[in-house]
Amino acid sequence: MTREEKANVIQDLTTQLGESSTIYLADISGLDAVTTSDLRRACFKSDIRLAVVKNTLLAKAMEASDREFGELPEVLKGNTSLMFSEVGNAPAKLIKSFRKKSDKPLLKGAFVEEAVYIGDENLDALVSIKSKEEMIGEIIGLLQSPAKNVISGLKSGGGKLAGILKTLSER
Repeated sequence: MTREEKANVIQDLTTQLGESSTIYLADISGLDAVTTSDLRRACFKSDIRLAVVKNTLLAKAMEASDREFGELPEVLKGNTSLMFSEVGNAPAKLIKSFRKKSDKPLLKGAFVEEAVYIGDENLDALVSIKSKEEMIGEIIGLLQSPAKNVISGLKSGGGKLAGILKTLSER
């Protein structure tokens, strides 16, 4: 690979790192061709972009990016695959479900909404992260709950009040 090609790859990676809010680094070494194809298909279905990159080029792209990746460049050893997603927990769910059939991919690290997670032991925590849409739905549900209680109280109270008034008027 020439220097110009490397510079182009670094520029593309820097752009992708800047545009994506969710970045996972995984180790998929040791997977055979069929399993790797299955992983790629699963990523495509889940709207996750999967790319295998050279560690040195990715490290340079992280340095060139305006984001702070913390300790993430330190895990760039061995084979590294990048997973880009719009949903914070989608790659973690995919990795966890894929591990039911195989012991790979292993999570090296993740960058989710400005937070850095290092190590495979954080996979369960990443799976439990709620997406933006889930959080908005939950907040709307919480906001609607008190209003629904007030409305139902007024409706039931209104019936009681009308019954009391009717009884009083009959006396």
